[in-house]
Amino acid sequence: MSRTFLLLSTWMVCLAQPQPAPPPVVSPEVHADRRVTFRFRAPNAQEVLLAREGAARVPMQKDDRGVWSATTPVLEPDLYGYTFVADGVSLTDPMNPVMKPNLLNQSNMVHVPGASPLPWETANVPRGVVQHHFYRSGIVGDDRDYFVYTPPGYDAKAKKTYPTLYLLHGFSDDASGWTAVGRAHVILDNLIAQGKVKPMVVVMPLGYGAPEIVSRAPGPRDPKLRERSFERFRDALLNEVMPEVEKTYRVSKERNQRAIAGLSMGGAESLYVGLNNLNRFAWIGTFSSGGLGDSLAATFPSLDAKTNSQLQLLWVACGTEDRLIDANRKFLEFLKSKNVQYTPLETPGGHTWLVWRRNLAEFTALLFREKVS
Repeated sequence: MSRTFLLLSTWMVCLAQPQPAPPPVVSPEVHADRRVTFRFRAPNAQEVLLAREGAARVPMQKDDRGVWSATTPVLEPDLYGYTFVADGVSLTDPMNPVMKPNLLNQSNMVHVPGASPLPWETANVPRGVVQHHFYRSGIVGDDRDYFVYTPPGYDAKAKKTYPTLYLLHGFSDDASGWTAVGRAHVILDNLIAQGKVKPMVVVMPLGYGAPEIVSRAPGPRDPKLRERSFERFRDALLNEVMPEVEKTYRVSKERNQRAIAGLSMGGAESLYVGLNNLNRFAWIGTFSSGGLGDSLAATFPSLDAKTNSQLQLLWVACGTEDRLIDANRKFLEFLKSKNVQYTPLETPGGHTWLVWRRNLAEFTALLFREKVS
């Protein structure tokens, strides 16, 4: 009896002792050779995959502590989004505070630096300012926001005016997409300092004229819902955002000093708004455009050879591995059939920010200069 009591007492004492905490998980770990190791503690998971932007999913390996890991090949310097997929469920990395915001699918980001700084990496140059604005939209019927970048040296009291780029995000992003992920403000700071880009004001509005398009299936695949979203976005941009920007900031109201561009859904909106309002925009750019629908002639009823005299630049870019490359090539064929001049660009890459940051750097270098032939 005393032996049983002794064993029970010893067991209870052992249980009462604090158990050592497992060693901390380091993730992501960027190695000097530009490989990256990702780690995720999930001892009960049966399978964990690494889903990295611009790459196929790869299986991770579990150690005896229940930590899954995977190491990439050597990566090109850039910012990469990623998630973990544990038993079919997409999860963010709890050890990485750097988030990639998205209304539908949040993920993390990891920075892989290189020997030479990229345009979206912070450098020791004069910095512009990003301001966040909120307003009540009578057109859409909700409270919404937009961001405004002013370049280094901008003085609200000076008489000098600046050209304006209206820069649109893609489907499932919010108005912060081009700053939080696209690093547009950093790109502009760096390229202005290098003399490659003219100083400009950049306006980044929320791109949904029908906000339910983000949360209701089939979302952008519903032609009527997509059309309503595009129309109300156009009206809110032209009648609410633009007048407020031109009242608040020292920007030119000349059409030759206005540009509009965007990625994916925002690229389609840029074409839809810009090409149908050439009295307001002379510079139009699209990166991996998607969502114009099947009837291009109905969407752009006024396009013909006379359009060329109104356009300073129509720039159409897409990655060759992008799922929307065929749709973009179809749009270029449509422009050709209407004798509308354009500047095409196809680059390696898929439907990712890895392509769109580069698109923005190239596009902004062309803006507000002599007409591109």
